[in-house]
Amino acid sequence: MNVPSVYRLLADLVLLLHFAVVLFVVGGLLLVIVGNRLRWRWVNMLSFRLAHLAAIGIVVAQAWLGQACPLTTLEIWLRRQAGEATYRASFIEHWVQHLLYYEAPSWVFTLAYSLFALGVLATWRYFPPRRGR
Repeated sequence: MNVPSVYRLLADLVLLLHFAVVLFVVGGLLLVIVGNRLRWRWVNMLSFRLAHLAAIGIVVAQAWLGQACPLTTLEIWLRRQAGEATYRASFIEHWVQHLLYYEAPSWVFTLAYSLFALGVLATWRYFPPRRGR
C-alpha cells in the first residue's frame, strides 16, 4: 500500500468516525425521547446522557467560537496528504449543502446547533437521567 492510499484510508476512517458522532448526537436525542415513551430505562443512564450532552456541547461551543471541528480539520489534512480534493466548508455544512442543495451562512448552522442543544437540555428536565441501575 503506497503512502497516499494510507492517508486516503485514514481520511475515510475519520469521515466514518465523524458520521458516527453526528448519528450519536442526532440519534441520541431521538433515543431519549422515544425510549422514554417506550419505557426503555437505559436511555436515562447518566453516563449515556452526559456523553450525549458533552457531544452537543462541544459542537455548539465550536460553532459559537467560529472554530472548525477537529475531525473536519484532520480529515482535510489527511486528504491533502493523499492528494485529494477537500471541503470548502465544515463537515455539516458540506453534507447539508451536498444532500439538500441548501446554502446558508454559518450563523444559520450556529443557530441550528444551539436550538438542538436547547432540545437536549429540555430532555434533561422532562426525562431526567438516573444514576445506577
